[in-house]
Amino acid sequence: MRARQPHLTAASRDGATAQAPAQSAPRPAARRGRRWAGVAAALVAAQVTVLAVLFHTAPDGIFWWYAAAWALFGAAVWALRGVPDRPAGRLVLAGGLAMIATGLLGPPATSTDSFRYAWDGRVQSAGLSPYDRTPADPALAHLRDPWLFPDCALGRFYPIDGACTRINRPTVHTIYPPLAEAYFLLVDRLSPEGARHKPLQVSGGLLAAGTLAALLILLRRRNVRQTAYWAWCPAVPMEAVNNAHVDMLAVAAVVLALGAARAGPLGRGALLGAAVAVKLVPAVVVPGALSGALSSPRAARCALRTLIPAVLVVVLAYVPYVLASQASVLGYLSGYLAEEGYDEAGARDRYALLRWALPDSWALPAALAILAAVLLHVLRRGDPDRPWRGALVLTGTALLVLTPGYPWYALLIVGLVALDGRWEWLGVPVAGAVAYLTSAGTPAYAAAAALAAGVWVVRRHRMLS
Repeated sequence: MRARQPHLTAASRDGATAQAPAQSAPRPAARRGRRWAGVAAALVAAQVTVLAVLFHTAPDGIFWWYAAAWALFGAAVWALRGVPDRPAGRLVLAGGLAMIATGLLGPPATSTDSFRYAWDGRVQSAGLSPYDRTPADPALAHLRDPWLFPDCALGRFYPIDGACTRINRPTVHTIYPPLAEAYFLLVDRLSPEGARHKPLQVSGGLLAAGTLAALLILLRRRNVRQTAYWAWCPAVPMEAVNNAHVDMLAVAAVVLALGAARAGPLGRGALLGAAVAVKLVPAVVVPGALSGALSSPRAARCALRTLIPAVLVVVLAYVPYVLASQASVLGYLSGYLAEEGYDEAGARDRYALLRWALPDSWALPAALAILAAVLLHVLRRGDPDRPWRGALVLTGTALLVLTPGYPWYALLIVGLVALDGRWEWLGVPVAGAVAYLTSAGTPAYAAAAALAAGVWVVRRHRMLS
C-alpha cells in the first residue's frame, strides 16, 4: 500500500523552497576547493618531475632546472590557498613525501660535504677522534677505500700526496661540532658495508619527513597550509636529502624548540643548544628566540631559563670530544671563517650588499651594528608567544648582511618560514642558491632584501590604515 504524501501548505512549500538553496550553497565552494586541489597537485607533480630530471643532470645544467622547481613551488603554494584545511593537509603530506623521495634519486648533485661526514664517521668507528688527524694523514691510510679515495684518472678530485680524494679540504681538520660528529658516527655504525653516500641521504630524508610531520601537527590549529613552505620547498630535497647536509638535524631541533609550546623554556633551551652543537649557524636563532626578553622582569627570567640550558648543552656536548682529542675540537673553524671572507678583510662576496654602499673596511662593523640593532628590537618588542618570528627576522637579517655563498645555511629560514608564514623571507634561500650556482649572488641578495623590506612596508601600512 502506497504511503500518502503529506499535504504541503503554501507556507510549508515556501519554507521548503527557501531551504533548497541553503542545502546546495556549499557545493560551488566544494567544487572550487577540488579544482584548486587539482591545480596544486598538478604543480607539485610537475615539480617532482623537474627535480627527478635535475638529479640526473650534469652540474653545469642544474641551475635552470632548479629555477623551474622554485617557480613551480611558488605557484603550488599560491594554489593551495583555495583548498580547504583537511584536504590541504593531506595534499601537503603526500606532495612533501614525494619531494623528499626525489633527493634519493642520485648522488650528491652540488656539494661534497657529505663525503667528509662519511669519513668522520668512519674515523670514529675506528676508535679515533675526528679532530686529531686530517683525511690526508698517512696514518689513516688503512681506512681509505676506492670510493672516498678513487683513482685520480677517474675524474676531478682533490689531490693529496700520491692520491686523490672526494673529500674537500683534505689537508685540514674537521670543523663540525660534537653532535654533528655523533650523528656521523651513528650513521656509520648503522650503515651496511659499501653503502657509500646513500645512508646519509636516507637519514636526511627521514629527518626532513619527521620535520614535515612535526609541522603538520604544530600548525594544524593555526594554518596547516604553512607547512607547504617546508614540504614543497626545493631546498629540502636538494640540501637536506640529496646533498645530505647535517644542517637538517639542526633545523629539526630548531623547529621542535620553537614550535612545541609544551617544551617550556628549559626544553626549548636544550633543543636550541643541541642545534648549535650540530652546526654553529643556529647560534643566531638563540637570541632571536628570546623575543621580548627585555619587555618585563618576568620575560627576562623566562629568557634566562631558555639561555642557560642552551649554553650547558653546547658545553656538555663538547666535553667527551675534548677528553678524547689531542688537537683542538674547533678544528679548521678559524681558517674556514678567514677563507670564506668573514674576517675583517671581508674578502670575496661576503657583506656584498654593505660593500655596495660602504668602503670594504666598514663592512664588518656595519654588519655588527645592524645585527645588534635588530637583536635589540627583537628583545624589546618581540612577541614571546611567537619566538619563531624573532628568530626568523634575526636569522634572515644575518644572512642578508653576511651574504653567504652556501644555500644550505638557509634551510633554517625555510623551517622558520613554515612556522611563521612570512613567505617573503624565502627570497633568502633563493639568493643563496643563485650565489652558489651562478655569479649573480649579489643582485640576488639585493632582490631578496628588497622583497623582505617591501612586504614589511605593505604589512605595516595595512596595520596602520
